[in-house]
Amino acid sequence: MHRFLIVIEKANGNYSSYSPDLPGCIATGASREETELNMHEAIKMHIQGLIEDNLPIPESTSFAEYLAVP
Repeated sequence: MHRFLIVIEKANGNYSSYSPDLPGCIATGASREETELNMHEAIKMHIQGLIEDNLPIPESTSFAEYLAVP
């Protein structure tokens, strides 16, 4: 099993998502939930493509934090 950080951003009328550890792997959706599901499928397809091309699956090295700024 692989775990990857994804970033979901609100755009004009929809949402978009990407993974810093998987360049070029992106997804969009009408809602946050739909975007998350679409990104899950995009990551699965991305990994399958890497396997088919005999390329290594990158290790997840990204992380996220919230900072409180007064």
